[in-house]
Amino acid sequence: MQKSFSDFKFNKQIWDAIAEAGYTVPTEIQEKAIMPTLAGQDIMGIAQTGTGKTAAFVLPLLMKLKYAQGQDARALILTPTRELAMQIEENIQQFSTYLDLRTVLLFGGLGPKTQKEKLKLGVDIIVATPGRFLELYLDGDINTKSLKFLVMDEADKMMDMGFIGKIHRILEVVPRKRQNLLYSATMSELVRKIAGDFLAFPTVIEVSEQATPAKTVTQTLYHVPNLKTKLNLLQYLLKDDEAFHRLIIFCKTKQVADNVFHFLERKYAEDEVRVIHANKGQNTRINSINAFKEGNIRILVATDVAARGLDVSNVSHVINFDVPIIIEDYVHRIGRTGRAFNEGDAITFSNPAEEYYIKKIEKLIRQQIPVKELPADVFVEKTGFDEKQAIAREIDLQIRKDNPDFQGAFHEKKNAKKFAKINAERKKKVAGKPRLKSVKKSPKK
Repeated sequence: MQKSFSDFKFNKQIWDAIAEAGYTVPTEIQEKAIMPTLAGQDIMGIAQTGTGKTAAFVLPLLMKLKYAQGQDARALILTPTRELAMQIEENIQQFSTYLDLRTVLLFGGLGPKTQKEKLKLGVDIIVATPGRFLELYLDGDINTKSLKFLVMDEADKMMDMGFIGKIHRILEVVPRKRQNLLYSATMSELVRKIAGDFLAFPTVIEVSEQATPAKTVTQTLYHVPNLKTKLNLLQYLLKDDEAFHRLIIFCKTKQVADNVFHFLERKYAEDEVRVIHANKGQNTRINSINAFKEGNIRILVATDVAARGLDVSNVSHVINFDVPIIIEDYVHRIGRTGRAFNEGDAITFSNPAEEYYIKKIEKLIRQQIPVKELPADVFVEKTGFDEKQAIAREIDLQIRKDNPDFQGAFHEKKNAKKFAKINAERKKKVAGKPRLKSVKKSPKK
């Protein structure tokens, strides 16, 4: 029998906040994680994005902290990106409406002065990215002696982003006696390593098989020969503005994201589309995300900087304009749709060089992504010489990755041309030289 939130030992203030937020039935991760967290157990949670894991650790944390106390933080929540940190802080504010707990948000990309001033006023919960937390700790603005709870969210992404050294430094400066909660969508070797240093006899909660997409997401794959045809297919799909009413388009580089944004901007005007990536200023990114959340814009073009921690309800579609090279990011990208029991669609465009990563993604998620034929109305452009060369070179690199002895079709073609040129030059030289007459030697007497 499925639990309701009233089955958990929360106080009236938290129950009222949950009711006001419109939640009645806990998700699977919430149902399995809240009770052992309230009981003080260390938790290792394997849960994909969109399963409600933020509330799974925020709600019991608020119940255990209850009210403002002292000057220094009693809980630290570490996240890989500022966007995710902001999302968690929003959840804390939502569920602590009737509590007087103080939360401070710490992340880089802007000066630390305001953050330092907030810490001086007193804090109960710190939500931070590892780099900014360490910076302010080393400046003497954070006292860790009162910390009783340490949460690490999106641990796999933190490892991918190279935070392992910073995490170990943080573990050295926080009290040994504390409750630890680690959440991750996938369980890579690096996550296992940090979990071994971080958790003592944890309760392992896995709500679905590792790296499996949410069951509410319908996946589709189109084989598309080149960039121009991808743009044609995108334009064709977006004609159905009723179905594609709120979507995120993921690109692998800032340059591609900007190109897609400018293409869509010309078609749909600036008030329908925004772009976010690492080169965009902090305020621009925040404003774009807020405009998307509030429904003021229809399309958000993004690199993987926004793949995690972007919690927007009713995202109808995620379009992978490029296949992610870090294959785990596929699960996180498509997890932006089909959230909180809603249904969603994830559509992926793959050129010949990206099929290598599609195979790896299918192995990771243990299922095949259904393939659809390109619609007849989509004009298939001819692949330009430079793009054709780039695709051939990329395919060679992929084969060489799996077989180091492989010389490569691109390599062989290049060498064949080179040798043909050398041979032609040799023949030319030989043809231009006067032939020497052979002299018959007289036999020896």
